[in-house]
Amino acid sequence: MTYPGVPVSDMTDLDVLQEIHEKRDLLLAEISKEIVGQARVINELLIVLFAGGHVLLVGVPGLAKTTLIRTFARILDLSFKRIQFTPDLMPSDITGTEVLEENRSTGERVFRFIPGPLFANIVLADEINRTPPKTQAALLEAMQEYQVTAGGVDHNLKRPFFVLATQNPIEQEGTYPLPEAQLDRFMFQVNIDYPSEEEEVTIVKNTTSAYEASPERVMVAEEVLRVQELVRRVPASEDVVSYAVRVVAATRPSHTDGVPRPESVSRYVSWGAGPRASQYLILGGKVRAVLEGRTCVSREDVRAVAEPVLRHRIILNFRAEADRVDVHQIIRDVINWVQE
Repeated sequence: MTYPGVPVSDMTDLDVLQEIHEKRDLLLAEISKEIVGQARVINELLIVLFAGGHVLLVGVPGLAKTTLIRTFARILDLSFKRIQFTPDLMPSDITGTEVLEENRSTGERVFRFIPGPLFANIVLADEINRTPPKTQAALLEAMQEYQVTAGGVDHNLKRPFFVLATQNPIEQEGTYPLPEAQLDRFMFQVNIDYPSEEEEVTIVKNTTSAYEASPERVMVAEEVLRVQELVRRVPASEDVVSYAVRVVAATRPSHTDGVPRPESVSRYVSWGAGPRASQYLILGGKVRAVLEGRTCVSREDVRAVAEPVLRHRIILNFRAEADRVDVHQIIRDVINWVQE
């Protein structure tokens, strides 16, 4: 796969693999200058970025989500835009609009397209559930097609194109929750937790003093695209692909295919994950292998990305809520079941 404007590299796959393996620690070190803790979150974001996917970020306010994403853009030398989603936001506010201009010398009037904030490498869609479905759909279409259409003309988005949409889990009034079919467009749901006491002490010291972080550039867009291309060429054995498919199939409560399920799935799950989950388990596993300097994906890689891939694709029923069973327990049951 090649992209317009991106020079063809003479590097071999092994060269690219060695390069990203060496730069992984540099990436983490530069991010840690700005962000305290959150190692799991940072690692999951790196996996999705190099897989060419998108992320749904879920966390309460004040956990440095915007700062984290801005730091990503800085160390990767990528353009960054933040969109604050509100109930009055229109699709053209994010995709761009056409304006009528007049040529003063000829008097001719023509339409000129003015790109919206989606025309950036990294886009933070803040509180995506606060905007109406029409605007949500415009964002999701851009995520899927890597282009927007205005006046019947297609406009390609910049590559790499990485969308991180945030949701606030504690406020639901005045929101437009994303339908499950649209949630499925996101490769990972990354949950951001509160920092530990030690981490919070460091955060408070840094943010209430004259301390200024200065993360340095580690990679550029061309290098990110090289890694995304490499990931697609990483081999996955028939056994690993079959394992990923069986994990996803075990999340579905229906028994029509004759595949046995854990008791908790039959009891607590209304709908399980679809085929896109199987694809993302393999793709996420491939990136994890590449970041660790390995040339093939393993079952352990698939298990390592199972929670962020599956947690927003499994819909629990009312019995699960009554018995206080959460989706992470279901995922653990599925992983243990398929291993047997």
